[in-house]
This record gives sequence, structure tokens and C-alpha cells, in this order.
Amino acid sequence: MAVTVTIYDVAREAGVSMATVSRVVNNNPNVKPQTRKKVFEAIERLGYRPNAVARGLASKKTTTVGVVIPDISNPIFSEVARGIEDIANMYHYNIILCNADKKKEKEIRVINTLLEKQVDGLLFMGGVVTEDHIQAFKTSSVPVVLCATADEKHIIPSVDIDHEKAAYDSVNVLIQNGHRNIAMISGTLQDPANGFARYQGYRRALEEAGIPLNEDYVRVGNYRYESGLEVTKYFLSLDERPTAIFAANDEMAIGAIHTLQDSGLKVPDDMSVISVDNIRMASMVRPELTTVAQPMYDIGAVAMRLLTKLMNKETKDASELSQVVLPHEVIHRNSVAQR
Repeated sequence: MAVTVTIYDVAREAGVSMATVSRVVNNNPNVKPQTRKKVFEAIERLGYRPNAVARGLASKKTTTVGVVIPDISNPIFSEVARGIEDIANMYHYNIILCNADKKKEKEIRVINTLLEKQVDGLLFMGGVVTEDHIQAFKTSSVPVVLCATADEKHIIPSVDIDHEKAAYDSVNVLIQNGHRNIAMISGTLQDPANGFARYQGYRRALEEAGIPLNEDYVRVGNYRYESGLEVTKYFLSLDERPTAIFAANDEMAIGAIHTLQDSGLKVPDDMSVISVDNIRMASMVRPELTTVAQPMYDIGAVAMRLLTKLMNKETKDASELSQVVLPHEVIHRNSVAQR
């Protein structure tokens, strides 16, 4: 069995006190460069690894942040996670990333598990925020920031885009190109911050353009490629087909494009397609997908920076930073044509 090397062993090897080793390990500037070098050499020779648990008990900080992600296989969340990790590294925090599979019971369980592990802060990413979530966050003794989502009453600090406006801008691209029969593949309408907000943006764009809402043109998907395939098959079965489809995310939009192409139709000549997100696949599919870009990396990075400010009490008035809304941008490609 390997022998555990202790701080006492390092101190004896370097010929210094345990307090000096502790100062070196914790990056205390009040150590002479020659002494610091001697301690690091001893650490390397012995293979010493500081005990993070013990250090956390002493300082009441673990320099660890818990991140709850709804679907780790979804490329949009991986981009958010990259932004989180880069800023976490910059401020010397470690990340515990937990996949919750978009299941509320698992999300609540994961939140409580992370809090039990004494994380210094918590980021909850891109899921529906219910009253049960709010209650779990309220009982937390550490700061919580919502990332790529928000709670309906704006109780918890959050970083996101304006989803209603993103959908509105997306549908307006179709309207400006002469489309009036515009269908929507929606996300879950039980999510007020994302799914329902994008549906509201779709409705507002039609209403302002004087286009009546056709209930046959709205179907709910689950943000996955397969639901884009299936819903588009339904649209093609209608007596009066839409001339354009607005999908609530890129993955469903790509499914829509493939169903249209498999049916012998051309995109955008026979039917235009537009969506929201701007994942990497949006520029890889043919035709390239016109979409509204969310700054996913920036959402993760800003959320992590906001959390560091709250954890370190860098701001006296946290309410000033509580609801951060980042800008989105329409990326014009080749999937929308003039009608």
C-alpha cells in the first residue's frame, strides 16, 4: 500500500516549519523565494498532495462550484460549460459537473447532494425552474446563479438572453421575406423562461404583422432532432402546408430540414426554415441554417463571474447584478428564401 505523505513529512524534508509549508501551498506571498523553491522541491520529491477536504474544513471554503446541467449530450450546454470552466480556472475554482437528464426529481437530488458536499456556490443550467427548485435554492447557505434560464419571478440571480425577443426576431426574418403561413416547432410550454417565451415571441411577431394564429401550425417538440423530424411530417400532411418553419432550437430545425429533403422538397425553395441557438451543426447542415445566435460561451462565463462576485462578496448590492440579459444576433445563412 502507498504511504500517505503528510505536511509534516514535507516540512521535515524541506527543513522548514509546517506553517511555512501551509503558506506555500496556499500561495501566501509572505514566503521568501528561496524557501518557496525549497518547499516545492520537497513536495515534488515526496509526491505530496494537499488534503483539500482538510483545507476546506479549516478555511470553510472548498474552492469548488457545483454545476447542474440538464443534458450533457446537447452541444449548446457543452458550450456554456466551457465558458463556466474557463472563468472558474481563472479564479482558481474547481467544477463538479452533474447531468440531471431534464428530470426535476434528479435535479433536486443533485442540488442537495452538491450542497451537502460543501460547494462554495452553485450554477443551475438551462432547466425549468419550479417552486421546488426555488425552495431548494432558498435553503442554500451558498450563492446560486441560474445559467441559460431564469425563474418566473426573478428571485434567483440569472444570466440569459431575452428568449421572447429572440423568437420574435427570428419569425420577423420570415415575415420580411414574404411568408405568412409560418409554422412553429415549439419547446415545452411549461417552461416560462424559455419554451413559452419563444412561443410568445412567435405569436407577437404574427400579431404585429396582422397574420392570424393557425393552431394547426403549432406543435410541441422536445428540443431533440427526432421531434423535428416527426413534427415536420405532420406539417407536410396538412391540406394547406406552411411555407416556412420556425423551430425553437437548431436541433429540431435540422430534423425539419432532413424531413423536407427526404420528402423530395428543397430548402429554402419549397419551404424555409429558421431557428434559435446557433450550435456548430447549424453551419454544417446543407443548406446552412439561418438562426438566432445565443452567446452560449459568454452566458457560462458571465454566470461564473457573477457567482464569484457573490461568493467573495465583491458587490455590496447584489440586486444590481441579479438579472443579466445578454444580446443575441440573427445569423443569416441559406435556409430562408423570399416568398
